Amino acid sequence: MQQEIAKAKRRFGLPDDAAVYCCHEAGRDGFWLHRWLTAQELHNVVVDSASIEVNRRQRRAKSDRLDAAKLLSMLLRYHGGQKKVWSVVQVPSAEDEDRRQLHRDLLELKGERTQHVKRSKGLLAGCGLAVTTIGEDFPEVLAALRQWDGTPVPAPLQQRWLREFERHQFVQRQIQELENERARKIRTADEKPLEQVRKLLNVRGIGANRAWRYVRAFFSGRPIHKRKQLGSLSGLTPTPYDSGEHSREQGISKAGKRRLRTMAVEIAWSWLHYQPGSALSQW
Repeated sequence: MQQEIAKAKRRFGLPDDAAVYCCHEAGRDGFWLHRWLTAQELHNVVVDSASIEVNRRQRRAKSDRLDAAKLLSMLLRYHGGQKKVWSVVQVPSAEDEDRRQLHRDLLELKGERTQHVKRSKGLLAGCGLAVTTIGEDFPEVLAALRQWDGTPVPAPLQQRWLREFERHQFVQRQIQELENERARKIRTADEKPLEQVRKLLNVRGIGANRAWRYVRAFFSGRPIHKRKQLGSLSGLTPTPYDSGEHSREQGISKAGKRRLRTMAVEIAWSWLHYQPGSALSQW
């Protein structure tokens, strides 16, 4: 890349120390490219791909060449003073990004656990059977189950259930290990974000899972200067419709993180349940 930049400077007659401005879309590759470009003393911005304007009136051609030309034109407008031409992503530091891995892994594992439970219950429902919970004694429970005609569950289906149960138990063990690690960090670590977690744990209705996710998602390595930024991060911003004589509120935007928004609603209900006499509940 440095060779291409040097060629471009020679082609346009620019000095070797001329500043270079570039951009790229946020995607699967994360932020390593931004860090590398910044280390090469390039002025780079990471752009939210959903904020790039497109013509919605007709079908449009799409290719890498056209996308690059569109990004170049918007980059010129951005550095020309149109700061709202797109949304620039706030790049976290490598340390802050690493701190998010634990709760992200927990979310993925809990999603996998739910899939295994639903798949096991779905297989049972196919035989007209049902169990309330899937615990460690599931193999014994499975062997004692009988179908509608009194016959045991067929052996191939039992083997499939047992394999599904083993996957469920493996995921459950990993979840327990991560939760133990999280609890140990909350007790012993002296980092500033974990001090915020401990403060939130003093509030009734907020447990370790909610406090950890709140701090890691909202306040860890992410500068928030006003309430609109906080609301847009979770999608809890209003969407008013005011045109001529028509004026109404369309509800929240739901443009932020869905899990955080769901958790915020749960915490609000918990607050009302555990602290009904507080000033916030009365308001």
